Amino acid sequence: MASSKTILVVAVLCLLLISEVGIMVAAERQDCQTKCAFRCSKSWKPKMCHKTCNTCCQRCNDGCVPPGPTANRDVCPCYAQMKTHGNRYKCP
Repeated sequence: MASSKTILVVAVLCLLLISEVGIMVAAERQDCQTKCAFRCSKSWKPKMCHKTCNTCCQRCNDGCVPPGPTANRDVCPCYAQMKTHGNRYKCP
């Protein structure tokens, strides 16, 4: 049977790992904000563009957003393939 010290050390290590994952997710979300602000900088509806871009960025595991306002969406496969219920492209 494992000693209580070993269990305590494993528990602390698990908590540290969980906190690191949370920090990484927060950093990714902040990165999405920056990427989408640049992506939507020339949009004729910047608020709507920014909102949908952030949704797309956060749903994709890689957090990829095409670089620049006019960059080809195919640079980011997950971002480019997302569609609405009406089968139109979701991501700007």
